[in-house]
Amino acid sequence: MRASAFHISTIKEAPNDAEIASHQLMIRAGMIRKLAGGIYNYMPLGLRTIRKIENIIREEMNAAGALELLMPVVQPAELWQESGRWEKYGPELLRIKDRHGRDFILQPTSEEVITDIARNEIKSWRQLPVNFYHIQTKFRDERRPRFGVMRGREFTMKDAYSFDRDVDGAMQSYQAMFDAYHKIFTRLGLNFRAVAADTGSIGGSSSHEFQVIADIGEDLIVYDPRTDYAANIELAAAPCLIEKRAAAGQDLCKVHTPGAATCEEVKNLLSIDLSRTVKSIVLATEPADSDPQIWLLLLRGDHDLNEIKVGKLAGFEEGFRFATEDEIKEHFGSPPGYLGPVGLDDRVKVIADLTVANMNDFVCGANEAPYHLQGVNWGRDLPEPLLVADIRNVVAGDPTPDGKGVLNIQRGIEVGHVFYLGTKYSEALKATYLDETGKPAFMEMGCYGIGVTRIVGAAIEQNHDERGIIWPRAIAPFEVAVCGLGWGKSDAVRETATKLYEELKSQGVDVILDDRDLRPGVMFAEWELIGVPIRITVGDRGLANGQVEVLGRRESNAELVDLPDVVARVAAKLSSRVT
Repeated sequence: MRASAFHISTIKEAPNDAEIASHQLMIRAGMIRKLAGGIYNYMPLGLRTIRKIENIIREEMNAAGALELLMPVVQPAELWQESGRWEKYGPELLRIKDRHGRDFILQPTSEEVITDIARNEIKSWRQLPVNFYHIQTKFRDERRPRFGVMRGREFTMKDAYSFDRDVDGAMQSYQAMFDAYHKIFTRLGLNFRAVAADTGSIGGSSSHEFQVIADIGEDLIVYDPRTDYAANIELAAAPCLIEKRAAAGQDLCKVHTPGAATCEEVKNLLSIDLSRTVKSIVLATEPADSDPQIWLLLLRGDHDLNEIKVGKLAGFEEGFRFATEDEIKEHFGSPPGYLGPVGLDDRVKVIADLTVANMNDFVCGANEAPYHLQGVNWGRDLPEPLLVADIRNVVAGDPTPDGKGVLNIQRGIEVGHVFYLGTKYSEALKATYLDETGKPAFMEMGCYGIGVTRIVGAAIEQNHDERGIIWPRAIAPFEVAVCGLGWGKSDAVRETATKLYEELKSQGVDVILDDRDLRPGVMFAEWELIGVPIRITVGDRGLANGQVEVLGRRESNAELVDLPDVVARVAAKLSSRVT
C-alpha cells in the first residue's frame, strides 16, 4: 500500500466531547468520524485494525470448533416476547415497527434468535454438542453514549452460543471458550485478566469477564497478586472483618450532632474512627398486591453498598429502589442523615452487613435530627438483625478468600464475557432435543461475547503516550511504515524505499510506503500519532553510508542499519513484539 493512494486524514486537535485518550486519538488519527451520538463511521485506517481483530477471533473460534453463521441485525419482537426480555430488557432495547405495524428490535444480542435456530435445526442428541458464532453489528440505545467506541450505541460484537446435552457437556464447552478467549487476547497483545463476574441481564450462573487493565476502566477488579483469584467488584466476596463480637463496653448515649448528616461528618465531630460508625441505607421493594416493604440496610461507615449483591437476596429478586423521603419520614420519623436501627417498629426489616453484625459500641443515627446514638450494641439496645449478609463492596486491603494475603484493586475495561446459561432460554423458547431414550430434553446453553470495536479503544487506552497510539503488532493498521525523505527530489530515495517496501511485503509484512513527499517533521508526527510499530526512514544522508534508520514506536533513538540487513532487522524487531 502506498500512502499517496490511501486515505490518511489526521487532525491536530480532538473535539471537545472526546473525553478520554482512546476517543481523542482515534479521531485525531483518522480512524473514526462521528455520525451521531454513539454512532461512528469507521474510516479505512480504523477498519484495518477492526478486521485484524476479527481475523484473530475467527481463527481461534474456528480452532476451538465453533461454527460461523450470520444472524440479522433486525429481529422480530415475538422471540423477545417468548423469552420475556421484551418487557425486562429496558430502554436500551431499540424497538421499531415495520410498515405493517409489526414490532421488531435492533439486536443488542442474539440469544433469542440462536435459540430459535437451535429448536428448528437440532432434533437429536447426535447433533450435540454444537457452538455457533457470528461477528455482527449490535445496537444498544445507551442513555449517555460516551468515550467513543468504548460506550457507543452501535458497535461490532462477536457472540457465540453453545448447545449441549447436559451440564457436564456445557461446562466443557464453557472451558473451551474460556481457553479460546485467553488465546485471543494474548494474540491481540493486550494485558488482561479473566475475572469472576455477575451475569447481568443475560442471565445464567457461571460467568467470567475478560478485562483489559487500564486506568480509565469503568470496572473495578479485585485480585490476589499471589494467586489466580480475580473478580469483578460486583461479585467479589467481602468477608467479615471482625472475628467475634465483643461485649458491650459503653452505655448507650444520645449525642447532639448538628450539621453531621454523614458518617464522615460524625467521625470528625466526635473524634472517632470512621470504622466505629454505621451508615443506614433505606430501600423499598414492591410486592404484588401490597404496600411497599421498607428495608434498612446497615454498613460500616467506611464501606459502600453493593447493589448487585442486594439484588440476589430473598425479597429483592424482583427489583428494588431507594425509599422516598416521605417513606423515610413515615417509618423513621426523621429526615435522611440521622437514621438508625434503634427503636424501629416491625414494619421495617433490618439487614446488617457481615462486619456490622459483629460490631459493638458503634455510632448510628438516633432517628431524630440532629442526634446520633453512641455506644450502640446488638441484643442490649436493639434486636438482632433479621438478616446478616455480605452486602458491601470489597476494599483494598481486605483479606483474600484463603485468608493468607490481602486483596488489591485495579481498573479494567471489559472486552469479553463468557456465561453458562443453563436452560434459561431453551426452556423459555422450548428448544428441546431427543435424548438416547427418545425423550425430549432441554438443551444446555452457554453464551460468549467479545466487543470487537471496544477492543480498539481498550488497546489504545493501554498503549499510548503524548505523541499518539502505540499499537501491539497484531492489530496495528500497518506494521511498518517506510518513509522516503525528499521523495520528489531523490532517485536514490525512491528506488531504495520502494525496494525495501517490496521486500518486506514479499516477507508477509503489512507495510505502507509513504511516498507523499511531506516534510520530515510532519511525516514522522503523523506516523507516531497513528502508532505504526516500526518506522524505516530512507534519506540521502543515510544512503551515502549505505544505511537507513529503523525506529520502534516505543523507542527514543533510531538505529542505523546497513541496507542488506534491514529486512532481517525489521523481522527481528517485529518478532520481539506480541504477535
